[in-house]
This record gives sequence, C-alpha cells and structure tokens, in this order.
Amino acid sequence: MIVALLNQKGGVGKTTLALHLAGEWAGKGKRVTLIDADPQGSALDWSQQRARERQPRLFGVVGLARDTLHREAPELARDVDHVVIDGPPRVAGLMRSALLAADLVLIPVQPSPLDGWASAEMLALLSEARIYRPELCARFILNRCGARTVIARETAETRADHDPPVLRTAIGQRVIYADAAQSGRLAFEIDDDGPAAREIAAFTSEIEQLRTGRIAP
Repeated sequence: MIVALLNQKGGVGKTTLALHLAGEWAGKGKRVTLIDADPQGSALDWSQQRARERQPRLFGVVGLARDTLHREAPELARDVDHVVIDGPPRVAGLMRSALLAADLVLIPVQPSPLDGWASAEMLALLSEARIYRPELCARFILNRCGARTVIARETAETRADHDPPVLRTAIGQRVIYADAAQSGRLAFEIDDDGPAAREIAAFTSEIEQLRTGRIAP
C-alpha cells in the first residue's frame, strides 16, 4: 500500500503523521519505507537525528523530492509492505506525481475556519489525478486539534458528507510530538500508553480498515 500525506498548505503536520504512521506499521512487524518528497527534508533530518541518538532503525527513509515519484514509489513498494510519502507543500509537479503513485491520499488539516482545509489547487489536483486513477481514495485527517473542542467537532460534522470525507480519528495538539521530532523518536517510544500513542494506533487502524475495504473508498 502506498499512502501519500499531501496538502498545498505548509505547517499542517504532514511529516509528523507520516513518521508516526510508518512507525506504527513497523512496530507491528511490517516492512515500511518512508519517502521524503519535501525539499525541506524534515523526515530525513528526523532519521539522521535518530541515528545520532543511537536509536534502533524502525523503517527506511529515502529522499525523492522529484516528479518521478509515480514511477519510483511503486518500484520501492515491491520490496516492502507499505510505502508512506511525506509530500511537499506548494510544488504542483511533485504533488501530481505523488497523487499518481498513491493508493490512499491523506490531507492533514487543522480544525480552524481560517485553515481553509486544503487549497482549491489541492482539490483540483486530486480531481485531475482521479481522471487517470478513478479508484484513488482520499481522506481529510484532523490534526493538531483538541478532539473534544467545539470547533473540532463542528469542523468534523461540516465535512462529514464532503468529498473527500474526514477520518473519524483526530490527532491532538500535543507537546510529545514536538519532543519526538527533536529527539528522532516517536510518541509511543516516549510514552507507550499515552494519549498520543493511542490516537496514532486508532489512526493507523482506520487506515487499515480502508485498505481492507471495511470502509467505503
């Protein structure tokens, strides 16, 4: 399975979600490769920090910030169970290539009316990709939010019938994610029974249900 985390808007937490999704799968014994397709290379930086901290390798991280992803990602997928693409902001060519490579597109958004969810360009690119990949599945994922806040609840309800729909699982705004990024670790390695670890597990489980067809595409 190839999962791409994409949004034209920067700063919505694509890298954090990509790393934690890959780590959750790896923790379950899956072979995973994460493609850092963002020219900023944040996932590669995390991997290098992990090596400096002498943390065990959980999954491979490769830098492929180029518009040949639709050819290279499927090649990488042959040797692993899952490929996770950490996509770039504001690079249409790379975005198109990632969309054509993916089986599932996750669009991280923050629960704010000012966030705009995703730019019109992002949704236009998704529609364009579905001309060539009509089976392409996509979901919004609420990130950096208080799941019990009124605005998060209202945002999720507003998007319930939207295309793409929003995942049931919401990811909170938690200091542990920043700590994990700085230390080359993942939230479950810092606190394996904390709220962050539980919500990442629920997030991954919901994606698994999409993959196996237990949730409609």
